[in-house]
Amino acid sequence: MNNPEFVKVKNKKYKINTDFRVAIECNEISLSDNINSYEKSLAIIYLLFGEIGLNDTDNYEQLLKLAYKYLNCGIEQTDYEEEPDMDFVKDKKLIESSFKYDYGYNPYQMKYLHWWDFYNDVCNLSNSEFGSCCVLSRVRTLRTYDTSQIKDIATREKIERAKEQVALRKVIDNRTDEQRRLDELFEKQLRGEW
Repeated sequence: MNNPEFVKVKNKKYKINTDFRVAIECNEISLSDNINSYEKSLAIIYLLFGEIGLNDTDNYEQLLKLAYKYLNCGIEQTDYEEEPDMDFVKDKKLIESSFKYDYGYNPYQMKYLHWWDFYNDVCNLSNSEFGSCCVLSRVRTLRTYDTSQIKDIATREKIERAKEQVALRKVIDNRTDEQRRLDELFEKQLRGEW
């Protein structure tokens, strides 16, 4: 499958800003609790489709759906959410060294890399319990490691301390209950549930 460069809404083509750094910025915006859902939507539409997308208010809903489909690399979203084992921003140095180790290049030094290529490379980084694998894969494995099965207390405590050192810190939601309700209503409206 070819990486998408455009989306189409009602016979109108919109060029996608496909660089992986833009997708990472969209991801950060979507995870932010300091921005309401409407502002997130506008920011993502602007980042991916530019002024043309932002000025086309009649197609916001469809553009946003296509934006999320693009950001999910063409995979339909599910309501199932698992605890993340990596963060594109916080793990940037690990990503850089892992790409150098596995692929021989640093994606952040490249002028351009399509989001889908970048994401595919992240998903296919070496990962082996028995031998060599990149540092990001080791950290991701450690973050999700279930220590409850370790019988030796000293070993379990050592691994739990290591997990704490590489743990992703949870973001605190500073929104009021009213902001949360409005954001949920807006998101339901975007999904066509309201």
